[in-house]
Amino acid sequence: MGIFIFRFIVVALITLTGYFFPPFNLAQYQGAVIGFLLSIIIIYLESRIRKSQFKIIWSSTIGTFAGVLLGWGLGSIYQTIAQDNSTTNFIKIFFLIIMPYIGFLVGTQKFEWLDPAHIFRFFQEKSEGRSCKILDTSVIIDGRITDICDTAFIEGNLVVPQFILKELQLVADSAEGIKRQRGRRGLEVLDRLQKSSQVSIIISEMDFPEIKDVDSKLIELAKHLDGKIITNDFNLNKVAQLQGIPVLNINELANALKPVVLPGETMKLFILKEGKEKDQGVAYLDDGTMVVVDNSRKMIGQNIDITVTSVLQTTVGKMIFGRYNEESQ
Repeated sequence: MGIFIFRFIVVALITLTGYFFPPFNLAQYQGAVIGFLLSIIIIYLESRIRKSQFKIIWSSTIGTFAGVLLGWGLGSIYQTIAQDNSTTNFIKIFFLIIMPYIGFLVGTQKFEWLDPAHIFRFFQEKSEGRSCKILDTSVIIDGRITDICDTAFIEGNLVVPQFILKELQLVADSAEGIKRQRGRRGLEVLDRLQKSSQVSIIISEMDFPEIKDVDSKLIELAKHLDGKIITNDFNLNKVAQLQGIPVLNINELANALKPVVLPGETMKLFILKEGKEKDQGVAYLDDGTMVVVDNSRKMIGQNIDITVTSVLQTTVGKMIFGRYNEESQ
């Protein structure tokens, strides 16, 4: 209610100013009409500004001022080489109109270009020969990214978009216990990363309101920042690669670092449970790799020596098949 009263006062004051001090030697009622129309335009612009994000207001203002300076500079250059005063004045006015207009459009449509943090990161990253890495929700909740950063295999700037923080906050405030625990774990992982000496966490305010899907926002952000996405999400991984975005997948890294096992090798394992087929038992390596062992169902709960018969690589990881030889015991 207060804002409407304030707007009414502004309209009344400008209208009265036009009535008592009419511009261009107009009549008082004509000055009042001009004052009223100008106040309506100002109120309209004010309402539009209130709905806009600060970064858009900032970038459009900077773009407009840059356009004014560029237009004045181009007009001055032309004035020094032209002889016709009428043409010179036309060119100067043309540049002073068109360049601020272009600057305003660039500022509103490509506001991320004029983001001070983005400009700073652009020069810093190009000079160091690195690109930023953007974290998604899955890899933050997973938590292994902290261990990787502590080993210095990943260094530099890790970007956490504001919309990812909002998603984590929603998960942490969920009524479901499991989701709430996952969200809080993600926030704890971010806190650990901020305290790490190996990486620098940057909270990006860049958003894309016209895009509703978080994965699509991540891909768009990676395009604008010329960065890489760190994720565990299989679908995001594939979509990003199709669009030419480099992806660092923690699961693929973990699978690549698993020990190499060759057929014919022997190993000692603890048979944890029975398998699906007859006389099969199931064991697990320290890294979580499943080992299916023939002739071992009766050895559940014991450590036995097995011989590796084959290794199967799947999209979700590696499976090892072996055989328990009773005669070797």
